[in-house]
Amino acid sequence: MLTYIAIGVALFFAMNIGASGTAASMGAPYGAGAIKNKRLALLLVAVSAFLGAFLGGGEVVKTIGEGLVPTDLLDAQIVVIILLGATLTLFIANIIGIPLSTSEVTVGSIIGVGAAFQAIYTDTLFVIIAFWIIIPVGSFLITYGLGYLIKYSENRWTGLTGNGPWTKWLSLLLIIGGCLEAFSAGMNNVANAIGPLVGANMISAGNGLLIGALFVSLGALLLGSRVLETNGKKITKLSLLEGSAVSFTGGTLVIIASVFGLPIPLTQVTTCGILGVGAAKDGLAIMQKSVIKRIALVWVISPLASLIVSYLLINLFSRFDIYNVLIVSSAIIVAVGSIVLSRIERNEKRSYYDAGGGI
Repeated sequence: MLTYIAIGVALFFAMNIGASGTAASMGAPYGAGAIKNKRLALLLVAVSAFLGAFLGGGEVVKTIGEGLVPTDLLDAQIVVIILLGATLTLFIANIIGIPLSTSEVTVGSIIGVGAAFQAIYTDTLFVIIAFWIIIPVGSFLITYGLGYLIKYSENRWTGLTGNGPWTKWLSLLLIIGGCLEAFSAGMNNVANAIGPLVGANMISAGNGLLIGALFVSLGALLLGSRVLETNGKKITKLSLLEGSAVSFTGGTLVIIASVFGLPIPLTQVTTCGILGVGAAKDGLAIMQKSVIKRIALVWVISPLASLIVSYLLINLFSRFDIYNVLIVSSAIIVAVGSIVLSRIERNEKRSYYDAGGGI
């Protein structure tokens, strides 16, 4: 029964991965008008994500399934706790309104289990954490350089912007970039759902990749409409060339990371890419403290929150320890309470100034 529950949770998780980060990959082409049919955009995402997951997801599956904690820890119950920890963390974050990375949440959930049993492969963990910083920073630097080239080109050849003679080909380039980004998302993210199952020998790597790829693509096709709409509207200020630079840079970096088995937060890579292009066009003023703070907040909270949740679940259901449960529960209550109070205080200050108070 636990085996079927674990597989069911994993496939549900895979669909949510497809519906969120994977569907967002086609946001730039859709928002810029390169592809106007939403269903066609989602179909391209689904096909690209399926191919990426099935053809290239194997190395990241190995890392998630075998590279972070000893495989002899992984049984049906532990896998259910890992997947529930990741899914529950994402659910709570959605309610609070904090966007989290599925890759970081999954790694954090596995590390929470490893911490409970004091069995973590720290070398692999440190490498992954290092590349969580290196890849997004690399994305920013690359798109910052490309942004200057694009700015120069668009100023010199005005036909590259607006409805010029190159619009058709630039639109096609942007669509290809979106497909590449969706391919990389499937390649890197399917492991988040399937890796624990493979590590516990509950399913073979080949079958896991096939089923995981199918459910990631189904999630993008059936549930990705709202994410595509939201993400498209957020990035409509990018030109066709700028959107292509972001998509190709992010997609290429994530594919390279996937070849080496590194789970990477695609959302942060893309966000840093957009910041790089924006900084080249509008200056470093775009790098506001609020933007940097938001990126850092997501980077820290994603793995830490799921680590705490899975650690709590382990102590509740696998190795019952009421002392640890009370400590972790108290920490969660204090953390959530602090967030709520800070938001209330911020809203009160905003209302006060909106009403004409202050200087």
